[in-house]
Amino acid sequence: MSHAAAPVLVIHGGAGVIKREMSPAREKAVRAALTQALQKGYAQLKSGKTAVDAVAAAITVLEDDPNFNAGKGSVFTHDGRNELDAAIMDGATLGAGSVAGVHRVKNPILLARAVMEKSDHVMLVGDGAEEFAKTVGVDMVEPSYFRTEERWQQLQKALKEDTEKVKHSDVETAKHFGTVGAVALDAEGHLAAGTSTGGMTDKRWGRVGDSPIIGAGTYANSGCAVSGTGWGEYYLRTVAAHEICMRVTQMRVPLRRAAAEVINQEIPSMGGNGGAIALDGNGTIAMPFNTDGMYRGWIGADGVPHVAIYGDEDDGTSDPLPSDTSSSQF
Repeated sequence: MSHAAAPVLVIHGGAGVIKREMSPAREKAVRAALTQALQKGYAQLKSGKTAVDAVAAAITVLEDDPNFNAGKGSVFTHDGRNELDAAIMDGATLGAGSVAGVHRVKNPILLARAVMEKSDHVMLVGDGAEEFAKTVGVDMVEPSYFRTEERWQQLQKALKEDTEKVKHSDVETAKHFGTVGAVALDAEGHLAAGTSTGGMTDKRWGRVGDSPIIGAGTYANSGCAVSGTGWGEYYLRTVAAHEICMRVTQMRVPLRRAAAEVINQEIPSMGGNGGAIALDGNGTIAMPFNTDGMYRGWIGADGVPHVAIYGDEDDGTSDPLPSDTSSSQF
C-alpha cells in the first residue's frame, strides 16, 4: 500500500574508513563523489521516477568512481582478478535481482536491475551473468578497466602478509570493507535498496559476501529498505538487512533502534563489524556503524546533499541517534 511521500535518498560508500590514512585530496574527492551520487539519484526522484531508478542512478555514480570498492575501483582477488557483485530490490513488489562474480560488467548494479526486470530469475553468477548482460545490452568492458594501482598495491601488501602469516588489524579492516549502496523513498511512498561491491581484497575460491545476497546485505519491503557494508560473513549469518526490516515492519521497533541493534550489537557480539544505511516509509533515516568512519550521505525535501565520513562528524540529521545506539567503536 503506497502513499504520497517526500522523496528521500540515502547512500553509503563503505564503512571501515581509517581516519589517519585519509589524505585531504582523497577526502575532497570522496565528498564530491558522494554529493554527485546524491544529486543524480535525487534528480530521478524529483522528476517523478521510482525509488529503484534513484538507487540505480546513485550507485552507478559510485561504481564509476575509483575511490570506492565497486565498479572501477574494485579490489583484487588472491589471483589478481576483479570479481564484482551487486543486488537491487524493489520494496513495493519484493522484486529483486543480483549478480555475483562478474569480470566485464561496467556497472553491476544495472545488470542486477536487468536480472530483476528482464529475467525470470533473482541471481545470476559469473559467465552466465555476463552472457545475460550481452542479451540485454548492459555495457561491457575489458577486465583491465577495473584496475587501479592503489588496489593492486593493496593486494601485494595482503599477499606479503599472507606469506608472513601476519595479521594486522588495519589490513584486516581494509580487506573486509568497501561497498557502495543506496536506499530510496519515492513520491509514491515506495522503497528500494541496492548494493554493489568489489568484494574482499585477497579473496579466494570465488568467495561471495553479503552484498548480492537478498536479505543479507540488501533488502527492501513496503516499510523498510537497507543496504549494508562490512564484514560480509557476519551479515550473511545474521541475515542483517532482512533482520532490521523484520524488526521494523513486524515487531514495530523504531528504525534507528532496529538498525543499531543488528549492526552495533548483534554483529559485533559475533566478532564482526561494519555499518548500514536504512530508511523507512516515513522517511526516517538510520546510518549506524562501528568503525572509524563510513562514507555516507542523504538528501531530502530541501534538496540539499548532506555528506559525512567520520564517526565524530555531524552527518546532518536533525534527529540524532540516542546515545545508547550511536555509532561507536567497540
